[in-house]
This record gives sequence, C-alpha cells and structure tokens, in this order.
Amino acid sequence: MTPAATTHPRGAAAWARDLAMGARFAVGGGREGWVRTLLTAVGVGLGVTLLLGAASVPHLMESRQERREARLIDLNTEKGTRPGAGTLLYRYRDTEFRGAVVHGTLLRPDGRSPVRPPGVHTLPRAGEMVVSPALDELLAAPGGALLHERLGRTVVGTIAAPGLAGPGELTYYAGDDSLTASGEAHRISHFGGELPTAPMNPTLGVIVVVACVVLLMPVAVLIATAVRFGGERRDRRMAALRLVGADSRMTRRMAAGEALCGALGGLLLGAGLFLLARRFAGRITLWDVNAFPSDLTPHPALTALIALAVPLSAVLVALALRGVTIEPLGVVRQHTPRRRRVWWRLPLPVLGAAVLLLTGRAGPSPSDARLHPALLAGGALLVLFGITLLLPWLVEAVVARLRGGPVPWQLAVRRLQLSSGTAARAVSGITVAVAGAIALQMLFAAVQDDFVRVTGQDGTHDRLTVTLPARDAATSRKAAEAFRATKGVRGATAVLSASVSAPADRGARGDRGSSAAPLTVGDCPALRALAHLRSCKDGDVFLVQDSSGAADGGSFAGTARPGGTVLLHDGPDGPRAKGRPPLWTIPRTARTATARPAPAGAVAYGIFATPSALPVPDLADPLAVATLTIDPRVPDAAEYARNTAARLDPAADVLSPHRTEEDSQFASVRTGLLAASTVTLALIAVSMLVSTLEQLRERRRLLAVLVAFGTRRADLGWSVLWQTAVPVALGLGLAVVGGCGLGLTLLRLVGKSSPDWSVIWPVTGAGAALVLVVTLLSLPPLWRLMRPEGLRTE
Repeated sequence: MTPAATTHPRGAAAWARDLAMGARFAVGGGREGWVRTLLTAVGVGLGVTLLLGAASVPHLMESRQERREARLIDLNTEKGTRPGAGTLLYRYRDTEFRGAVVHGTLLRPDGRSPVRPPGVHTLPRAGEMVVSPALDELLAAPGGALLHERLGRTVVGTIAAPGLAGPGELTYYAGDDSLTASGEAHRISHFGGELPTAPMNPTLGVIVVVACVVLLMPVAVLIATAVRFGGERRDRRMAALRLVGADSRMTRRMAAGEALCGALGGLLLGAGLFLLARRFAGRITLWDVNAFPSDLTPHPALTALIALAVPLSAVLVALALRGVTIEPLGVVRQHTPRRRRVWWRLPLPVLGAAVLLLTGRAGPSPSDARLHPALLAGGALLVLFGITLLLPWLVEAVVARLRGGPVPWQLAVRRLQLSSGTAARAVSGITVAVAGAIALQMLFAAVQDDFVRVTGQDGTHDRLTVTLPARDAATSRKAAEAFRATKGVRGATAVLSASVSAPADRGARGDRGSSAAPLTVGDCPALRALAHLRSCKDGDVFLVQDSSGAADGGSFAGTARPGGTVLLHDGPDGPRAKGRPPLWTIPRTARTATARPAPAGAVAYGIFATPSALPVPDLADPLAVATLTIDPRVPDAAEYARNTAARLDPAADVLSPHRTEEDSQFASVRTGLLAASTVTLALIAVSMLVSTLEQLRERRRLLAVLVAFGTRRADLGWSVLWQTAVPVALGLGLAVVGGCGLGLTLLRLVGKSSPDWSVIWPVTGAGAALVLVVTLLSLPPLWRLMRPEGLRTE
C-alpha cells in the first residue's frame, strides 16, 4: 500500500473518517458545540414525537374499534333467543350531564350464569351499577351529586379497559329487575358483533388525504429547520476547512456527520418524549378524543421508516453547502450571500396544482371520481413544498429594498439583509401550517352543507323536550306540574301524543296505514302554544294544518274531517285484540286552525283535542311530551329538569333541540382533525421557541457588544421583534396566497365553486397569535443575553 493511499482513504473509509470528524465537531467543540447539538436534538425530537404519534393512529383506531365491537349487541343474531342460564335482558338508558353523554345499559339476568359485558367481572344486582373510572370520578366529585341522584344506584365496581372505548368514556351497567321482554328491552345470549361500515365519501376522502399532508408537512419543515441550527457558524467553520485544503466532498461529509449526530440524538430524545407522553395519554382529552397508553403503539413499518428517514433527511439538508463550496472566502468574512433565484421555485406549486386538477378527472364527475390518494397527496405536497421554497426568496427580495427608519428598524433590516435564510427557516413551519389550514377550512366550509341537515328546531340552549310513556290524560298534567316546580324551569307545557287512521287501514296487527294522522291531546294553554286558536275550552277539537311548509299538514285531510270516524291505534294487547276496535268520531264542531312552531322548534299538526273530547284510555302507547323553558341564570337548571324526568319515569327521554344534525363520518373526520391540529400547533409553537432561542444564542456576542458600545436595550429588543415580525408578515401573506390557491384547487376537485373567504382570517390570526406568544416568551432570555458576560469567548 502506498503512502498516498494510506494518507487519503477512499470510499467507505473516507466517509467514515469525515463523518467521525463531523461528529467530533458536534460534541467536542466545548460548550458551544454540545449546546448547539442539544438544541438540534430537541428540535428534531419534537418532530419525531409527532411522527411517532401519527404512526400510532392505525393501531389506535383498530384498538378502539375492537373494544367497541366486543361490547356490541347484534339484535339480528339474537332474534328468537329464549330464556336460559346464560341469557339476560338489556335496555339502553343514556343521559346527558353538563354537555357530556353518559352511556347506560340496564341488565336483568335470566339465570345463574349470565353472559357478562367486556370489562365487567360481576353483574350488578338490582339497585347496583358498575361504572367506568371516568364516571366513578365524576360521581365522586362535588358536582356529581346531581348525576348520582338521577342514576339512583349504588356503585359496586368499575369497568376494566376491555369494556371501554377510551379512558375518558362515561358509561355504566346497572341491574334492573323491572325489565321485561317487551318494548325496548331485548334478550341476548352473548356480547360482540361487527360495527356497520360505510364506504368513505369521496369528498371526505379528499379531506383526509390532504389533512395528512397538511399536518405532516410542517413536521418535516421543523426537522429540516432543527438540523440547520447553528448553521451560520457551521458554514463558516466548513468554509475555513475548505480554504485550508479540504475539498468539497470532504466538507460535505463532515457537515453530514455533524448533522447526523444531532439527528440521531433527536431520534433518541423523540422516542423518550413519546414514551413519556404515552404514559399520560389517558389523562388528556382533546376534542372528546382520548386513548389508553397501550393504544399509542406505532406501526412497526412506519417506525422503521421514521428511523431511516429522519437521519437521511438530516444528511441531505447538511449536504446543501452551496455557499461554502462556491465562495468559502465570502462565507468566512460574512459577506452578503448571492441572491436567490425564483425561476426554479415557482413551478413547484404550479405543478402541484396541475397534479391535483388531473387527479380530479379520474372519474366521470367530481362527486363519484375515483381519486388516487398518492396523486392527491403528491399534488398537495408539491404546493406546500413550493410555498416553503418561495419564502426565503420572498424575504430576501423584500428586505433588500428596505431603507432608512429608526435605529431598531435599521438594525433588524441589516441583520435580515445579511442572513435572511435563518429568519425564513424559523417561520417556515407556521407558514406551511397556516397555508394548509386555510385550504382545509375553505374545503370544510364549502362541503359542510352536504353533511349537515337542518332540523327545523330553534337550537336555543334554554329549551328541553321530555318524552315519557303515558297511561292517561293526567300523566301530561302531572308532568307539567312537576317540571314547573323544578328549580331552574321557567315554564312547562305538556301534551299527549298519539296517532289515528281511517278504519279501512286497520290490520290484524294494527299497522298504521298511509292515511295516519297525528293526534295531540292537551289543555287549552298547551294547545295554544302549538297552534293559533281563537278560542278554546275543554271539549273542543281542532284540525290543525301546517302553513309553513315544514310538515305535510294536508296529508290527513281524508282521514281527519268533521263528523268522520277514525281508528285509535293500539298494539296486540290493546282493545282491538280483545274484540272491540277503538273507534272515535270527530265532532262536527271541530274547527280548522293553523300550526305555529312549537317552543322546541318543531311543527305540530293534525288533530288537536282537549282531554274530555275523546276516550284517552283507548289510545295505545301514548306519549307525554313536555316542552320546558330553562332559566339560563340558574346553574345546572337542565340537570335539575333531567332529574325530575327520571323521577317521573326512568324511561323518560330528555332531548335538547339542535338546529342541525351532522353526518357521523363528517363529524368523526372533523373531530380527528381538530385533535391532530391542536397537537401539531402545540409542537410547532415549542419548536419555534427553541429555534428563536437558538438564534438569540448565536447572536449573544453581537448583542453584548452593541450594549457595551452604548446601544439601548430597548432598541435591541425592538430590533429583535422587527426581525421576527418582517418574516412572519411575509410568511403569513404567502400562506394566504398559497392557501387560497390550494383551497380553490381542492374546491374544483370536489365540484364546488363558491369559496367562503371569511375562513381565511381566523386561521391567519391564530398563526400570528402563536408567533406573538413565542416572541414574548423569548424576551426574558433576550434580556439575559445582553449582559456583559456575553462578551466572553472560548
């Protein structure tokens, strides 16, 4: 072997030597070196934590579905189940407490060895219940007394994790000896089934794919930014090595070794942070989403991809030493770098938009197009990546033209003119996040009408509707009196609700025919709340039609007419089964009236009768419907009303009127995106704070020198704020333009053409507020860096 070959290794040996030298720079450069490496590891670790969380989503969804299916009751397979030692009767009994849904199931075993729900070791007896840990904690809290009074049972145990969808779920199983195999109670022999699955709506599929790109793209930007921490000093060091004889390949390999060291440290730190956060996952609920720690298990293939992609991306970023290899002397002397070119940056977002538009032509129409997820994700990725590349050029182009102004402004502008890339990288994460959020919000606003149904109810928070079984006309009257005496209830009206039909429609089982008409029985004040009645007294009957068009008020005209005979519906055990069909003749004195919107927002129409006008006992399964007006000034007024309903009848249903109803898939997608966006923005804020602190640390000597020469601290503080404000303003402006462009492209993809421009400003304002908070948090370290100790050097 020749001496030259020994002195200058080639191939893998050269890579190993130069990578090791870069690692020595990262950890062996004294305090300066390891602090820079530590900050890089923290920045990369935050991104890795989020990536591992994203890699856990498949296992999280699969685990939740398995637990939900394990406790599911499939009535299709339980038809004809006969009583036995292992069977039991069940009935769902849900309620609501302070806006949270409490899922309940009443159980009554048929034998000595009944089947048990998942997570329940011993079935509760009558008057007992087993509850989820979250519900147990709620009942034990000072404010849980109202809910405990409503449930009216003694807690004898808790439900284990296999019986819960998540640790924060509020659910219980209660014993009830009054259940019978009729009505809403059913007999089962086992728990378990399959949840019904519906194909994903193509529009929601677009939202999900784009959301994945929007949420993960800022993470990639943050990791790339963290790898470049300390980039100015690294570039000067590498340029000095270049001037003393190192060739460009050696320089790039040493820079790659330095970045690789920080990235590997970030991988380890990110894994540690993920495991730490995983332990506390059960205590955190974001937008009604929570999970057990065991649910957060990253997919092995995705974990391996993260372990390979993060160091590889760090190496690729470090190899981009264009200024070091082309003009090393200028880098050492800190000359103004060569101006960036826009000709190769601008085509990327244009190409991404073109890919998205071509993707939308995969089917005959946007609504049923078979969209290709890879092309869709690739197009969105190109648009957002193009925005990231345009930001450094935009900042450099704008600050190069800024002149004059007060001292803080001039200091900030000069600093940005010398090194605009660092400032642009610091805000690139929030720029991409805001651009993607604007596009998603525009898409959501345009398609939400397709997944939201207007119910016709007023949707006010001071209304409640209570429905409970009724035996006679006195039931509704007693219910109204009980609710009027309830704390927090300002008013209550109650009526009986049933239906009638023409006698020709009756069948062997009393099925309702096409000419069925609603029947409402109540006193005059209650009826006046539902219809425009000029006069009313006990014994009167009215034929009420809907003039608003919200209900088909004229469909019963052939059935309900003055002097006509109608059939009072009943079940198999009612009067008809005993041989006497319950017929009733509508008085010829019945008058016509017009319906008005009910207090709960619905429209009641049909036959209105006062109690003495018809034989109420002949009505089969009538319901008492009470409408309550709640005093919003009384805390827990709605909970007092729900407790009264439970005392009147445990089977009572209490509903809050809602103006709209959402599609379940749409609601699930939106909830998941809100939870994921919250986590992503939190990590972006922390990463931006780390990046800001790293920039201040890089400039601490310059700041200390300026203070030593008499520069006011306030001027330096304002200069640092301006250095942040200018790139942020340009980044948010670029985010608005890019986000709107991406949003309009997505709208065309799903066949929409009416964008809602109002969604832009809340997202932009949230991004600006996030940057402001991070900037304020960085001020205390800034004041400390201005101390004379910053003049020291190693």
